[in-house]
Amino acid sequence: MIDGDQRPRLPRRGARRAQDTDGETGSRIELPARGSAPPLRQVGLRVAIALAVLFATALIVWLDRDGYHDNAHATLSFLDAAYYATVTLSTTGYGDITPVSDGARLANILVITPLRVVFLIILVGTTLEVLAERTRRQWRIGRWRSQVHDHAVIVGYGTKGRSAVQTLLGQGVAKEAVVVVDPQRRAIEAATLDGLVGVVGDATRTETLLRAEVPKAAQVVVATERDDTAVLVTLTARQLNKAATVVAAVREDENAPLLRQSGADVVVTSSSSAGRLLGMSMLSPNAGAVMEDLLTYGRGLNVVERPVTRAEAGQSPRACPDLVVAVVRGRRVLDFADPEAATLQLTDRVITIARSTPVS
Repeated sequence: MIDGDQRPRLPRRGARRAQDTDGETGSRIELPARGSAPPLRQVGLRVAIALAVLFATALIVWLDRDGYHDNAHATLSFLDAAYYATVTLSTTGYGDITPVSDGARLANILVITPLRVVFLIILVGTTLEVLAERTRRQWRIGRWRSQVHDHAVIVGYGTKGRSAVQTLLGQGVAKEAVVVVDPQRRAIEAATLDGLVGVVGDATRTETLLRAEVPKAAQVVVATERDDTAVLVTLTARQLNKAATVVAAVREDENAPLLRQSGADVVVTSSSSAGRLLGMSMLSPNAGAVMEDLLTYGRGLNVVERPVTRAEAGQSPRACPDLVVAVVRGRRVLDFADPEAATLQLTDRVITIARSTPVS
């Protein structure tokens, strides 16, 4: 039962449009991860390139040391050449060592100046990359917002949420059409590594669901760990989207009516469903194996809902190529043995058991 003094705070009505960056709620959009080298490797590579440029410059100066004048020494040593390369590439330029011959000055123009530019680019590269990455991230988020619609929002990326995502992907739903919401950053990192868009934040808050573009979603799956959280998430999602199909999971049967009253179209009691499957498997292991097969999409047999074809309209459900177990007519679900379902109509939908076909 839901404990009243442990209820999360109800979402505020009339909340403003959520921003893309962290706010008071701490929620944040995370796009699918792209492969890149580890940060330490990137920094090490830049340091190595900078040292290589510095060494090359010092070597060039030392090889042409007779063309340089040093105020402190009569001849230019390699240490002096390295010192000159350092102050030159960093644009410090104390002027104590200067090129005096035509060859040395020409080398400064054609070689050392380009090396100075490369060196400076490497030094400020990290800062520029951070700024560019932020700009690129904002652009990607804006582009994603403009394109996403009729997508599925999965609230909770635990065992239930992952299974729901795997089922959607098995039915041919594109990864770009699935958005995961979870308060744990590790869960969202796992989702982005799986190629999904993730939102870190509390799904009971309107701002978080706005970031997930729930108002434009076609389905919302509520797979939270707590039943009271599931109630609040369902209320908030239904407030933002009246037309989406909301499917919620609860642990206790007595909380299922609260989910339906909150706006859930389908409520699945996870503990009871697992118990029924266990009982069936005890009495008939084969029947339990078949049920597990039906519940696992993409393997063996699948339960599929599809529209009635023109060739099937006016026929009996038994005439369909697949095994019809129910007929959906309007808002009613008719058992295959129901007399009203004896003749299929073109506007009907049928729930069938079909053999799985691999998704290309």
